[in-house]
Amino acid sequence: MSFLLGSGAGFSGDRTDAASPVVAELIRRGQPAALIFETLGERTLAAAHRAMREDPQAGFEPLLEELLEPVLADCQRHGIAILGNFGAANVAGACRLVHDLAARQGCGGLRIGRVHGDDVRCRLESLDLEPWEAETRALPAGEALISANVYLGAAPLVQALDRGAEVVVTGRVADPALFLAPLVRHHGWAWDDWDRLAAGMMAGHLGECGAQVSGGYFADPGYKEVAELATLGYPIIEVEADGRLVVTKPAGTGGCIDARTVKEQLLYEVHDPGHYLTPDVVVDLSDVVINELGPDRVEVQGIRGKPAPARLKTTVCYDGGWQGEAEISYAGPNALARARLAVAVLQERLRFRAPAELRTRLDIIGHTSVFDDDSGQLRRQCQPTDPAGDYRVRLACEHAERRWVERAAQELLALYCAGPAGGGGVRRHFQRRVHTASFLVRRDDVTAYASLYGDAEHE
Repeated sequence: MSFLLGSGAGFSGDRTDAASPVVAELIRRGQPAALIFETLGERTLAAAHRAMREDPQAGFEPLLEELLEPVLADCQRHGIAILGNFGAANVAGACRLVHDLAARQGCGGLRIGRVHGDDVRCRLESLDLEPWEAETRALPAGEALISANVYLGAAPLVQALDRGAEVVVTGRVADPALFLAPLVRHHGWAWDDWDRLAAGMMAGHLGECGAQVSGGYFADPGYKEVAELATLGYPIIEVEADGRLVVTKPAGTGGCIDARTVKEQLLYEVHDPGHYLTPDVVVDLSDVVINELGPDRVEVQGIRGKPAPARLKTTVCYDGGWQGEAEISYAGPNALARARLAVAVLQERLRFRAPAELRTRLDIIGHTSVFDDDSGQLRRQCQPTDPAGDYRVRLACEHAERRWVERAAQELLALYCAGPAGGGGVRRHFQRRVHTASFLVRRDDVTAYASLYGDAEHE
C-alpha cells in the first residue's frame, strides 16, 4: 500500500485554508498518511530570530495557529502525522502553541516531537567552515550575527515519529526531509538505500512548494492555462515501498497536475540534475521518466541516489544595516516623461544630500523595471510603448545608518511639490537589512536529535 504525503503549505504566508481539502482527501482514502507544512526560508528564519530578540515568545511561524486550527483534531483522530518546520527560531515556542491549541480543541494527550540541533550560533567559531560554492562573504563580526542554522536531514524527524510524535516541530531542516521522514519510518527504508531515499527526497521536493506543482506559479494565460486558481488543490504524493511515486491532488479542487507542472517543479532550484545535494542522499535525475496516468495523476520513475555528502549546508544571517523604499506615481498624458524627470531630480539631489556610501536603485515601475539593473541601463535603452500610461517611481536604498535611508526617502516625498506635475500616492517603508552567507560544515560536527514536548531533560 502506498503512503500518502499531503502538502499543507509551501512557504510562510501561504493560504491558511489549503490543508483542509488535502486532509479531507487523506481521510477519504484511509491509507497511511502524513501532512507536511513547509513554511521556512533563509530570510524567513533570520526574521524569526529578530522577532525572538524583541519578544522571547515569538520567533516561530506567525500563522501557525491559523494553519493548524482547521486540521489538527481531524489529523489526530485519523492517525495522520503532521510535520512542519514552522518552529523556525523558536521551536519550543511553537511546541507550546501546538500544545495549547490541542488542549482547546480537546485533542487530549497530543504527542508533540521537537527536533534539536540545527542552531549552531554559539558554536560557529569552533566549526570547520567551508564556503558554499561561489560564496564570497566572510563570517560577520559577533554583534552582527543574527542566526546560523544547519540544514538537517530526516533522521531526527524519524526519531520523533518512532517516539510516538503525532506532530513534529522543527527549525531548519532540508525542506524535502519533512516528507522523507514519514516514508523512511513507514516503509522501513535503510539509510543507505540510496535509490529509495532519493525517490523519497524528490517526492518531498515535488510537494515542498505547495501549489507550485498543481498550477500555482505556473499559469500564463494563452500559453499555460490553469483553471480555478482561487481554489487550487495542494498536492498529494503517493509513494510506494519501491520508490515509485504519483503526484495528484484532492478531487474537486482547482489547478492542474500534468507532465509540465511536474517537470517544472522537479527541476526547481536543482543546481545539477545529475548531482542534487541533500543532507540524506545525492539525487540523480538523469534517467527520470514522467508519465501522465490520467487527469491530475502523474507518475515519476527512474530517480536514482548516491551516498549522502560528507558536509551539510549552513546558512549564516547577519545584520546588513538599513534598507528603505519610497514610491510616487505619475499618470496621464506625458506621464513617462514626468517619471523620468522625477528620477533625474532624485539622482541629482542624492548626489549632494547623501553620503557616497548610500547605495541606491531607481526604477520606473511599468517601464522595464523588473529586468533592469541597479544602474538603470535598460531603462535608458528601451523605448516606451505607452508614454501616457501609469508609472510609479521607486527608490530603494541601503546604508549602515537609518538616518541616511530616511533622508533619501524624504527626498522622494519632497517631489510632491518640488518635482514634476501630478505626482501622488507616496509611500515609504524602512526595515533592517539581512545579509546571508552559506558554508558547509562536517556532518560529524552536527548533533541532531528529537525529544517529546514536556520532556524536562530537553526543555
